[in-house]
Amino acid sequence: MTNNNDKTKEFAEIDLDREERTGFPEVIFGETKTPKQSALIAEKIYKRSNLFLITRTNEETYSEVKKIIPEAIYDKTAKMIYSNKKENKVSGKISVINAGTSDIPIAKEAEITAKLMGVEVDAINDVGVTGIHRILNKIELIRKSDCLVVVAGMEGALPTVVAGLVDKPVIAVPTSVGFGTGEKGYSALLTMLNSCAPGISVVNIDAGFSAGYQAGLIARR
Repeated sequence: MTNNNDKTKEFAEIDLDREERTGFPEVIFGETKTPKQSALIAEKIYKRSNLFLITRTNEETYSEVKKIIPEAIYDKTAKMIYSNKKENKVSGKISVINAGTSDIPIAKEAEITAKLMGVEVDAINDVGVTGIHRILNKIELIRKSDCLVVVAGMEGALPTVVAGLVDKPVIAVPTSVGFGTGEKGYSALLTMLNSCAPGISVVNIDAGFSAGYQAGLIARR
């Protein structure tokens, strides 16, 4: 890799010790950074940790990152760029469950994050409550996980259903999928916050990364 690390001082103070404190390096939020900024920050983190992750990013940034880190991977669905040279020992298992195909991008964000943390992931797609048999058919698989991430838009009912069927922590992720009174995810968020099922924690709207990270911390312990 080329040595452009000094250039990051112009726009960033990178927390290179974060992995030692928390077990995972600083993650780059790409949405509001230029492609060049994201690439240079990624290079510096990768050199220190053998792992980097950029969230909410795009093809233009990927082209810039590839110039510096040729082995970088871009997942178009999750809008994430990453590479991992660590020999992660798999520790723990989670299920990432989504209510519908439209929720997959946020679920994929959680899935990739947890995998980079060294956690095994089962991805279970399109099992929303309007076809309740779909989640019931998967319940034995789901019960084998240490922690569950449940992603849903619209009315956001799926996490409550899942939490009523398992003895594992459930991390609920409201998505902005929906229309009208869905209010870009606020309806699902309020449903999840007001759930009568114990064992649920709720992250922000579309916060797949946050849910995947929390699930990874739980599962690998």
